[in-house]
Amino acid sequence: MGTLTTNGRRLDLRERGTGELVKLLSDQVSTLVRQEVELAKAEVAEKGKKAGVSAGMFGGAGIAGLMTLGSLTAFLILVLALAIPAWASALLVTLLWAGIAGALGLQGRNKLRAVGTPVPERTVETVKEDLQWLKDRN
Repeated sequence: MGTLTTNGRRLDLRERGTGELVKLLSDQVSTLVRQEVELAKAEVAEKGKKAGVSAGMFGGAGIAGLMTLGSLTAFLILVLALAIPAWASALLVTLLWAGIAGALGLQGRNKLRAVGTPVPERTVETVKEDLQWLKDRN
């Protein structure tokens, strides 16, 4: 139990001085930390690749969704053109989409206003409290 293998050599730890043992431990900890950092880099790179592929798929889904809306628009115009003139059906469908866009835009604006400023207010307050505490200590 008093031996340690390093670089293919067997060392008897009881024969080593404290300084040498501390250096050996330091070297091994450094190696371990470097290996853990390399493992973390590799893991992040792997996850990044997978996330990139996923983002591409979401982009493709967005394009397909827009194409679906275009087809739906054409369908609605053609169906309405059976009952009213084609120009009127196109205008009606355009107004429908404009109304939907306006309603969504207003809701988005209201939600954004409800969020307020993008400043992290609680953090600013705690930093102010910390500064005041430091001033009071002096």
